Amino acid sequence: MSEFTLTLIKLAFLAVLWLFVIAAVGVIRADLFGSKAASKAASRAAQPPRPAKAARQPKPPSAAPPQQPHSAQQGAPTKLVVVQGERAGTVIDLTGVPITIGRANDATLVVTDDYASSRHARLYAQDGQWIVEDLGSTNGTYLGRTKVSRPMPVPPGVPVRIGKTVIELRK
Repeated sequence: MSEFTLTLIKLAFLAVLWLFVIAAVGVIRADLFGSKAASKAASRAAQPPRPAKAARQPKPPSAAPPQQPHSAQQGAPTKLVVVQGERAGTVIDLTGVPITIGRANDATLVVTDDYASSRHARLYAQDGQWIVEDLGSTNGTYLGRTKVSRPMPVPPGVPVRIGKTVIELRK
């Protein structure tokens, strides 16, 4: 092979090596500090809803009274309680805002557990019930004794285990 070809191969190999290093640093950074998309979604969820513009249709005076939020409906849970783990006794009011659980500092419930991922699981309200979703964690999320492989409804009083932390929804 010519000297020029060997130099091109060396430069291509060096470029691929640097791309690998940059990708590895990006993954480590996202795991330690969280991804931009997750932090933007969390900040959007924390903001109060915008008021309706006056140009929209006005509400008729004979309209039915507004529905109660799902957390105030009969039989729906109103709080999330940590029953086991380092954060045992912690209570979070359920307001309809999604709750993220994990080791990341921007999680709603931060758990310092070696068996929890930085973004381990999410609880969110849908159609009057609370749903638990595993966010691709390494060690899994368990609803009762069942491993959560897809979004599943969480009945009140049924334990949700994330590493050594156990939480329940209560009325």
